[in-house]
Amino acid sequence: MDILSVSSGALYSAFVLYLIATLFFGATVRDKRTDKKQHTVSAKIAITLTIIGFAAQIVYFITRWFASGHAPVSNMFEFMTFLGMCTVFAFIIIYFYYKLSFLGLFALPISMIIIAYASMFPTDVAPLVPSLQSHWLYIHVTTVALGQGILFISFVAGLMYLIKEIDQTVKSKKTMWLEIVIYILFIFIGFIGITSAFGMMNYNATFEYPSGGETIKSEYKLPAIAGPNEGTLITENVMEPWFETPNWLQGQDAGRKFNTVIWSLITGTILFVIVRLIIRKRVGAAIQPLFKNVKADLLDEIGYRSVTIGFPVFTLGGLIFAAIWAQIAWGRFWGWDPKEVWALVTWFFYAAYLHLRLSRGWHGEKSAWLAVIGFGIIMFNLIVVNLVLAGLHSYA
Repeated sequence: MDILSVSSGALYSAFVLYLIATLFFGATVRDKRTDKKQHTVSAKIAITLTIIGFAAQIVYFITRWFASGHAPVSNMFEFMTFLGMCTVFAFIIIYFYYKLSFLGLFALPISMIIIAYASMFPTDVAPLVPSLQSHWLYIHVTTVALGQGILFISFVAGLMYLIKEIDQTVKSKKTMWLEIVIYILFIFIGFIGITSAFGMMNYNATFEYPSGGETIKSEYKLPAIAGPNEGTLITENVMEPWFETPNWLQGQDAGRKFNTVIWSLITGTILFVIVRLIIRKRVGAAIQPLFKNVKADLLDEIGYRSVTIGFPVFTLGGLIFAAIWAQIAWGRFWGWDPKEVWALVTWFFYAAYLHLRLSRGWHGEKSAWLAVIGFGIIMFNLIVVNLVLAGLHSYA
């Protein structure tokens, strides 16, 4: 067994352990009829599995580093898996500080979604392009990932706060927007489900398409609803694409990524509709009773502290270290590259979050909504900017 196989196996093991840990965190949800001892045992098993999963992901990180000869944060697959690891790390620290087991029922699925999203990108180990051959690669990228991982915990706490505190007995704009947020999470769950299903079937369809004066091959792991722009299917006995990916979608393997987004939307929507038909109410309303033993003030404090820690870490990695590296690599601190712009947008947003909370008293529900929006801004950067907008970071 080669070292890359060990690395891949460790990452897969971490994903499975996080999934099992999530189930045990779910078992910690209790009411007056539930044995407190059973709750404690489930929590201990859950956090133990989480730590073992985190250790497995560290094994993945180290073995891939040995296999590639550089820190595995040089492309989107490696960055997203490292981001998922940072989110789990932030959760573990917060868990031992607050002992809030229910947080794991939301934090770990977010980490799994991030790791699953990484599978959209090429997983091959490749030599570093010249502009990445710098120690600033490790400093800049790892600090950004750690900052975002901590900020994601504020989203988890904020979403839990909104589900607990918003009145679900009446229809309102608040319940509508909360349900939209939950629906988007279902889309991510649909993504995990559909990619895992076809992955177990070893589905593969290869296309050829022109790019930059040469012919590129793209391997689809899902049936092609959207084929590459001007692409030709060269695999036999698989589904023909319904249409071509628009040529304004940029980046490596844009067609395959766009096809995955379509499948995620379809699968997530079907899953959401099925759940709504079964529970016959809004998903938020069905979940809300589970939060009656969770203190809203505690969730608000966790969300705020996550931002106060994550924001300065992100500032270091996303702005200061990024500007220094840009000056070294490209001869300028700032160049209005899409990634740079959205890093700045993210920084301004969380700066506004802290300003509104400290100066205007935006605590509780307002603060929670801001945390949810902040998560959306970061995910827009990680998904849309990478899929649609071309720039100096497109090699990643």
